[in-house]
Amino acid sequence: MALTSTLFTGLSGLDANTTRLNVAGNNIANVNTVAFKGSRALFKPQFYVTDSGGSSPSADFGGTNPSQRGLGTEVAAIEKDFTAGSIEPTGKNTDLAIEGAGFFVVKGADQTYTRDGSFQLDSNNQLVTTSGGLVQGYGVDTGFKVVPGKLGALRIPLGASSTAQATQAVNLTGNLDAAGALANGASILTSQLLTRVGGGTVPTGATLLTDVADASTPAVPSFTAGQTFTLQGKKGSRDTSPETFKVTATSTLSDLTTFLNHGLGINTAGPADPSIPTPGATIEADATTPTAARLVIVGNTGSVNSLALGASAFFSGSSTPLNFQDGTNAAGFASNPLGESVHTSSVIYDSLGAPVTVNITAVFQKSTATGTQWAFTADSGDSKDPTGNQIIGTGTLNFDVNGKLLSSTGNNVNIDRTGTGARSPFGVKLDFTGTTALASATSTLVTSKQDGSPLGSLGSFSIGTDGIITGAFSNGLTRTLGQVAIANFNNPQGLDDKGGNQFAASANSGSPVIGQPLQLGAGIVRSGALEQSNVDLSKEFVNLIIASTGFSAASKVITTSNQLLTDLLNSTR
Repeated sequence: MALTSTLFTGLSGLDANTTRLNVAGNNIANVNTVAFKGSRALFKPQFYVTDSGGSSPSADFGGTNPSQRGLGTEVAAIEKDFTAGSIEPTGKNTDLAIEGAGFFVVKGADQTYTRDGSFQLDSNNQLVTTSGGLVQGYGVDTGFKVVPGKLGALRIPLGASSTAQATQAVNLTGNLDAAGALANGASILTSQLLTRVGGGTVPTGATLLTDVADASTPAVPSFTAGQTFTLQGKKGSRDTSPETFKVTATSTLSDLTTFLNHGLGINTAGPADPSIPTPGATIEADATTPTAARLVIVGNTGSVNSLALGASAFFSGSSTPLNFQDGTNAAGFASNPLGESVHTSSVIYDSLGAPVTVNITAVFQKSTATGTQWAFTADSGDSKDPTGNQIIGTGTLNFDVNGKLLSSTGNNVNIDRTGTGARSPFGVKLDFTGTTALASATSTLVTSKQDGSPLGSLGSFSIGTDGIITGAFSNGLTRTLGQVAIANFNNPQGLDDKGGNQFAASANSGSPVIGQPLQLGAGIVRSGALEQSNVDLSKEFVNLIIASTGFSAASKVITTSNQLLTDLLNSTR
């Protein structure tokens, strides 16, 4: 029995020393891995068999010690060695090393932590790891000051620009023709008759799109869930920006009319005049077909706002569910001209220096004994309003009898830039003081000045020991682009190694304390350098010798026990 136990004791030595060989082999294999942290295997004895317990001394006899036999060894722990490796310069400014405590924060499918600073820029100019994880840090506000506390991806827009001052005012000049016709008419586009699939009550705004059919083929739904349609019509002589609409199982006719209003840039708020049809898309029941309705789109007044939707203006692939008939000035408005109007576009810059196109349309609204009044609408296809609305502002221009501007309203407009990284909303003042309203052959309106600066090209950048990313631009300016964040842990050895030089927090590592370099115990950042592996080859070779010796010795225990068992069996023959 004892000899059999000895076999298992030797086997435990083989297992434990095999683990130590594996650990040493892994360390040696990663001797040139960036920022690799070596490990060590620690052993402990397995449980003991007590042959006899100890006894305490008495008056006649001395005490005896316990008599125990061990049953081998086992691996107590495999510990990471988080001592720093040497820092080697590489000359590549996206290579980063941490001198001192801490880990870079990486966001991928999960948030992980690494000492491997072999980063690069992806096609979106984001700082990423070699496996594509987004290096986390702090962005900057409109004044290019770091905003600590809110982690996000670090973007270094090489070849782009963000040094310009955001446009605050746009000066417009020109002459609005006071001899033109008042704008009392509007474009009216009417669709074919629509009904519910299979017939039934008149479709309303609450009717599901999947329940709408062309009245000529009522059994066939005009829309199906999952379809994507593209809208691109004409407004005046210009094409509208392409907009897409995706049909879902819950999409209604009301959702479609809202999309059409936004996609065609219709200002549904005005004008408030009973002689002018209310602008916007609506569902109107048909007088001659009780169970059918039409989709009617009324544009804004002014010739530059005249709408046109051709056969392929609202389509999916090669088909379109709606065919609109041009009924400009129809339904009792034939005597009302679209009216004198003018359109201009201006390119301005947001807080990141990105160009934003603003369209301004002015329409001749009123003529009185004291002067003229024009209404203007500003819209932008670059607006990121989540509702899809492109209208960014409306107002009026009031001129005296000499054509001089007396007052204006609504000329402070706001552009939504959500999701672009720029300040949002982005406010701009439209200055019409250079505009007159005199009789002329045609109206003109142009941008004479805007106070935004053109973008400077980011040619290079550097990262300081505090993690601050500073960009150098072609116009000679430098701007802070962000700051690298560093995470620290109370017990780094408790981190869960996910492979690929990535670690995750665990129950025994403690929660990450994420902050700026040189704060909260974090080390400094070295740019253009990488931390090397902390594996000591000479030590690992010694470990190999010790582990192999232990393995050989354990195997000797097994062979010796086997020989004794063989001798015992032979002696009984």
